[in-house]
Amino acid sequence: MPEQAPIAVERIQTGVRLEKRLVKVLKALAEHKDMTLGDLLEGIVLHAFDGKPPFSAETLATIAQLKAIYGLDLDADASHRLQDRKGE
Repeated sequence: MPEQAPIAVERIQTGVRLEKRLVKVLKALAEHKDMTLGDLLEGIVLHAFDGKPPFSAETLATIAQLKAIYGLDLDADASHRLQDRKGE
C-alpha cells in the first residue's frame, strides 16, 4: 500500500476526565506504540466512527497484559455505569 500524504488538522487542548486505570493503560499502550496519547485516542475514535475495530489481535493481547498490570477490570459493559466516587 503506497504511503498516503499527511492531512493537516487543527488540534485543541481539552480537559477530559477519564477513569484513572484506563488512562494508565492508554498511556502505556501509546508508549508501547511510540505515539502520543492524543494520536492513539484520535485513531481509536476515528475507527469507532467508521465501525471498524481499532486494534489487531497482537495489540489486543498487549492491552490484556497492560490491563492486568494496572488492575483495570472494566469492560464495555461497564461504560454506562461509571460514576465518580462520592466526594470527588
